[in-house]
Amino acid sequence: MESSIASSKSQLGDKTLTSTEGTDNHREQWSSKVDFVLSAIGLCVGLGNIWRFPYLCYENGGGAFLIPYLLTLVFAGVPILLLELMIGQMKSIGGLGVWKYCLVFKGVGYAAVIMAFWLSIYYIVILAYAFVYMFNSFTLNPLPWSDCNHPWNTQCCNSDNNVTALCNNSDNGILDSKMKMNFSHLCTECKAWNSPVLEFWERFVLGESSGIETPGSIQWQLALALLFAWILCYFCIWKGVKWTGKIVYFTALFPYVLLLCLFIRGMTLTGSAEGIKFYLKPNISKLKESKVWLDGATQIFFSYGLGLGTHIALGSYNKYKNNCHRDALIIGVVNASTSLFAGFVVFSVMGFMAHQQNKEVKDVVKSGQGLIFLVYPSALAQLPGSAFWSILFFLMIIFLGLDSQFCTLEGFLTAIIDEWPHKFRQHRKLLLFVVCGVSYLIGLSMVTQGGAYVFRLFDHYSASGMALLFLIFCQCIAFSWCYGINRFIKDCNKMLGFSISKWWKFCWLIFSPLVCMFVLIFSVLSYEHVKYKDKEYATWAHAIGIFLALSSVIMIPGYIFYYTFQQIISHKNEKSILEILRDVFQPTNEDITDKKENIQMIIRNV
Repeated sequence: MESSIASSKSQLGDKTLTSTEGTDNHREQWSSKVDFVLSAIGLCVGLGNIWRFPYLCYENGGGAFLIPYLLTLVFAGVPILLLELMIGQMKSIGGLGVWKYCLVFKGVGYAAVIMAFWLSIYYIVILAYAFVYMFNSFTLNPLPWSDCNHPWNTQCCNSDNNVTALCNNSDNGILDSKMKMNFSHLCTECKAWNSPVLEFWERFVLGESSGIETPGSIQWQLALALLFAWILCYFCIWKGVKWTGKIVYFTALFPYVLLLCLFIRGMTLTGSAEGIKFYLKPNISKLKESKVWLDGATQIFFSYGLGLGTHIALGSYNKYKNNCHRDALIIGVVNASTSLFAGFVVFSVMGFMAHQQNKEVKDVVKSGQGLIFLVYPSALAQLPGSAFWSILFFLMIIFLGLDSQFCTLEGFLTAIIDEWPHKFRQHRKLLLFVVCGVSYLIGLSMVTQGGAYVFRLFDHYSASGMALLFLIFCQCIAFSWCYGINRFIKDCNKMLGFSISKWWKFCWLIFSPLVCMFVLIFSVLSYEHVKYKDKEYATWAHAIGIFLALSSVIMIPGYIFYYTFQQIISHKNEKSILEILRDVFQPTNEDITDKKENIQMIIRNV
């Protein structure tokens, strides 16, 4: 026993790190349990909670949308989150390495790594937008998107809601002859009036071109903001999870302080009650529409960051006996509660805007990026002390996006390093630098004058929608049916020290795969070509989008075929084809939990 202890001491050195199975190197662990929980919350709670959830909620019947949302949360969201955390903690290895216990499905791991890479490239562009807005909020003058007195504004810009009425009633005696002549000219030239917020977004920030086929020049203020965001991301994770775990104390908690400030301010605004009423009032008839159920399910998968291997990576840095069952429940409740709370923040301001513009709430809310960069800046410009509230709001957006970004990148790095430890573990910082540099160069295509079209293409095809649903479905099937649900639950019980509920067994075996398949089928049946502002994409652009989607999911059937063919060649003289095919879909005989328990016993004795 002394020799075992001495051997363990030599392996551990002076570090308090747990050995990594399958490698000759040490594996870091979180400094504390709180580090892990905050990192996972930081990954889940992001921009989707602020703009995507409220938008989908109002579009799909207000409170009625919460029914499919909460059902998906219970039957798929939290179960798959728990599954990923369990896998990572049990195997103590990243999103690629775990598949050595179910080799035929290793393509799922490769697909997740590729998706995480694409996601990290375009997700951070939103942070670049937020940096541009925040930097332009540092002013003693009115916010630059509050009036039309700037070089980027056109003659069709107006900050007065009554201009259209004056055009329609130019003969009512309100205008003198000279003003009437000027207005007559403008009303003829300007078929539609632009708000200063819209022109700031489209002409100053984006410099928007007519389509993806005209990329134009790089918007240098965006390019510099994107570079700054990548530098910030690099230094957040360059020292590993112990450093990352300390960063998230600020990046995960501070947005809640800002959300609370904005909530209090929003609830004191005139008209906020109408916005809240619109948010909560259910339209039960909407439940008859398939789109409501589709949006409710996809929002859960989008918000929780499932399927990308990131939760597996975060869980892999836990201690073996950590109660990740409780952690998954905490993370699930916090994320769902944040979405609901963000709805109150958003719609209180929407009610104020509707009151100011004398419109219905439904007429001032916009989808996608528009909610952050059009609607909110418009509302902020009308608040007393607008610069202060603007800085506060975009700082919140930056922090919400930043921790999701570097957790996703951490998952990507963990998978690569664990798969090829001898090549990359000692060169982690260099690998991170190369990944950030390459990602930045690809991301430059999204900060050109046609960049908004490229961004929409990435968002639609690369790491969401049908590709992500197929990946999550295969992941559930792999561990429930191939690895074996009874074997997996036995391993989980042994790891946790208590028996988990049979509810999780039914979810992993039946409910979660069925939800994924149900939503995937509806996605196929209701598929429409991607558009940006009702503009159609060229055929070659759709081809690029399809390549982005297939670049990941093709790995799943591709690796199944490769591995099966390899086994047939290797064992053709020993077994029949049917025996080989049966064995291919069996898990490996290696019992990892017993090995890890032996490692833990040695460490405790040390």
